[in-house]
Amino acid sequence: MNFHILTLFPEMIEQGLGTSITGRAIKNGLIDVNAVNIRDYTKERHGKVDDYPYGGGAGMVMQAEPVYLSYKAVEEQILAEGRKKPRVIYTTPQGKVFNQRMAEEFAKEEDLVFLCGHYEGIDERALELVVTDNVSIGDYVLTGGELPAMVMIDSISRLVDGVLHNDDSAKYESFANNLLEYPQYTRPEEYMGLSVPKVLLSGDHKKVDQWRYEESLKRTKERRPDLLLGSDPIETSNFS
Repeated sequence: MNFHILTLFPEMIEQGLGTSITGRAIKNGLIDVNAVNIRDYTKERHGKVDDYPYGGGAGMVMQAEPVYLSYKAVEEQILAEGRKKPRVIYTTPQGKVFNQRMAEEFAKEEDLVFLCGHYEGIDERALELVVTDNVSIGDYVLTGGELPAMVMIDSISRLVDGVLHNDDSAKYESFANNLLEYPQYTRPEEYMGLSVPKVLLSGDHKKVDQWRYEESLKRTKERRPDLLLGSDPIETSNFS
């Protein structure tokens, strides 16, 4: 899978995604991260990409042309390699809030372009010309779009075949079937007077699966009851 990130700070993207699971996936050729410097596409002296907003107001606005040209360069490369026109995700607090189902949808794409804004935003004309999806990671404001882009890329990458050593990990993590993940334990069996639940030591996989489902359901009811409103019917074949 190919991720193309339009940004003013490509080194931030490369360093942030070049470690841990995503870094290993890049090294193994399972995903590709192409950080594109929007400044390379400005015609202004000294790499200037912003200007004062029409109508007045605080701050600066990213100009339409460098954003548009940087996207077109990526699009032309993708089409030249025989792939379809990509979806373009603009990381903005005005977008739909990112969730696991959205990650699953994006993971089906061969190419995704992330557009990272800065300052007071991006000239609306550039957004109208290139953006297909407005996506937020939460109701708060950040300095730029790079951190949201990396959050989404990390989440999407985990769903790409081979990225996780154990593909079942993605299936049973939090938000699978709109349930939070069950509690996890490892050695030692007792720590500070707290013991591992006996069912996990039983070797009975059916009972373990049932316990995990019940704990997931309990934890979701306690911490995120809103998730249960959108959950799918639970598959019970593992417990019968």
